[in-house]
Amino acid sequence: MSDVETFRKARGAFFTPPEITRFIVDWAVRTRSDCVLEPSCGEAAFLLAAGRQLAALGLAPADLPTRLHGIEIHRISADRGLACLRRQALDATVRVDDFFDCPPEPIFDAVVGNPPYIRYQHFTGEARLKSLEAALAAGVRLTGLASSWAAFVIHASQFLKPDGRLGLVLPAELLTVNYAAQVRRFLLNRFSRVRLVMFDNRVFPDVSEEVVLLLAEGNGGASSFEVFQARDANHLAQLDPCSWTGFDLGTVDKWTPALLSQSSFDIYRRLCDRDVFSSMLDWGSTYLGAVTGNNKYFTVNKAEIAQYGLAAGELVPISPPGSRHLSDLSFSPTRWRSLREAGGRCYLFYPKKEPLSTAAAHYIDMGEQKKVHHAYKCRVRNPWWRVPLVNKPDLLFTYMNHDRPRLITNEAKVQIINSIYGILLRPDRRALGRALLPLAALNSVTLLGAEMVGRAYGGGLLKLEPKEADQLPMPTPATVAAVGPTLAALRPQLITALRRNQLEQAVELVDDVMLSQYLHITAHDLTALRDARDLLFRRRVSRGRALKGEEGALDGKGGSHGEN
Repeated sequence: MSDVETFRKARGAFFTPPEITRFIVDWAVRTRSDCVLEPSCGEAAFLLAAGRQLAALGLAPADLPTRLHGIEIHRISADRGLACLRRQALDATVRVDDFFDCPPEPIFDAVVGNPPYIRYQHFTGEARLKSLEAALAAGVRLTGLASSWAAFVIHASQFLKPDGRLGLVLPAELLTVNYAAQVRRFLLNRFSRVRLVMFDNRVFPDVSEEVVLLLAEGNGGASSFEVFQARDANHLAQLDPCSWTGFDLGTVDKWTPALLSQSSFDIYRRLCDRDVFSSMLDWGSTYLGAVTGNNKYFTVNKAEIAQYGLAAGELVPISPPGSRHLSDLSFSPTRWRSLREAGGRCYLFYPKKEPLSTAAAHYIDMGEQKKVHHAYKCRVRNPWWRVPLVNKPDLLFTYMNHDRPRLITNEAKVQIINSIYGILLRPDRRALGRALLPLAALNSVTLLGAEMVGRAYGGGLLKLEPKEADQLPMPTPATVAAVGPTLAALRPQLITALRRNQLEQAVELVDDVMLSQYLHITAHDLTALRDARDLLFRRRVSRGRALKGEEGALDGKGGSHGEN
């Protein structure tokens, strides 16, 4: 990788395919009198396309600097952009400045570009403060987890005339992540029409993040948005007015359903709005397991217990770190003992009383020699070696998965650490939930819901945060009670299917009982639910495979400054 490429990636800048710049500009720039802005314009990919469009519409070359404007923080990039324009007999007015230092003037008919994309871990200091203040000035309070593009969208919109047009390349996390919720609400409130173009294949081959094209126009009050699903950048040329699909999300906050057909989503939403499905929160509370600060030190196996002479009173039985051992419908005492005998780290070091035994004091001294007490979670508690336990859960919940979140009855009655979630069921639903909820959760509605409320991580893994797990659609207690005896009779078949990694077979068994026989869902609607889940699952997994092994890529698209 060259020094120039490294510099671009460090500031979140990447080449924008010309098919994309041309498509956005053709949509946004409509008359020769349009005044156009490319904020963070870099080497002027969008300015070049806009200049050509204005010239084609009849604007004289001498008038281009009055109609074509750019803002760029790096003078070298700005100079290169202007040189590129002039080589094409075009021109523009480019201001060298930080975009967030520029007070918004609502004088532009079109704002186009590809915002820099820097994740929150690297988007710090004065730059972050400026961006958050700019968003707040527009009435939008972003969270500390927001990446650089989020405030950019808000600020860029303030430069538009009331009926102006915003055309941006954005990371696909616009659709799904919690921190973008404020951006999604802002777009629907600010513009009268919001359109998204999504892609089957990646259009930035050298970076890992999926992108969407945002096309927003008009003045306020969009109740829904429209979607076009393109194969790739070349497919954009085939888009026509009839290609857009309207999408009404109702009360759903995330825009992930836009990846589905409206009919599939309507089937899903209809079931979730009835009294037959509610949410995990209706059953009980979801929470993270105990945070030790150093799992390798605080979790011990049978051999280490003997080696250090630790007593039973100084140990708490736990589900071992990780979640691969949680594949059945229940975690039994027998299974826990087998893991213990196989060398699993099945105990948490947890002296309950003081004075400490000689063995426990020696183990703590060893931890201090290894600087375990310097870890943040250890530093902020007193004593550092006593891990705060959580409630012993009724159900175990795996929150990072390849295929689906797993719900497992905690028959072993063990404690948990932060590699899994726990679910403490409501007292009036505890017996029913412990016995049947892990079986009942093996249905197409819950599996589709997991793909929609969760988020994709590296390698194609699906992760649910505790609040997302709370929103996971689950059959209501009344539904589970009604089909309970039949589900219980299926338990041996379900266990066999899961142990053979035959998830589809297990889901078909539960669907037949719960959705077909009890809820009388038609075969057509059931197929639509399964196809919708399969689409989201395969999309997530295929992206994970494509991204695996990439070297040098940022954790995101690295939104371009519109470079050629």
